[in-house]
Amino acid sequence: MNKVDLVRSAMERSEMSRKDALALVDGLFEDIQDAVLAGEPVKIPGFGQFKVRDRAARIARNPATGEPVKVPAKRVFKFLPAKALKDAIMAKKGGGARKAATSGRKAAAKPSGAGRGAAKKSGAAKGAARKKAAAPARKGAAKKSNGRKRR
Repeated sequence: MNKVDLVRSAMERSEMSRKDALALVDGLFEDIQDAVLAGEPVKIPGFGQFKVRDRAARIARNPATGEPVKVPAKRVFKFLPAKALKDAIMAKKGGGARKAATSGRKAAAKPSGAGRGAAKKSGAAKGAARKKAAAPARKGAAKKSNGRKRR
């Protein structure tokens, strides 16, 4: 979805002209931007929160050479989705909604080691079978010898 789609949706939902819907969407974006630039978080219940965070200067490592690299301090824009939005996304994808009983805590019952090992073995066996089936046949192995020499 892009800005044009948002304007079209606003037009259909509230039966307003395109010009009014465009002004509404532009005004909304400007208000969010102004508030975030001023350092205020913008909280929309059920959707999420827009805010700016300050990151301190730090020393990181170059993964290729291992040399230390100075990373300067900077401000970064963050969007934190609301719990309702996260749950809706999980339910839509088919991952199942979060259970209210766990509410962010680790589950008390953990699966046994034997069950996990068996699952890994069957997955590895399936992967090996796929590799064998997908491997291209060798030139000589594909043709059967009929007793004549190949030139």
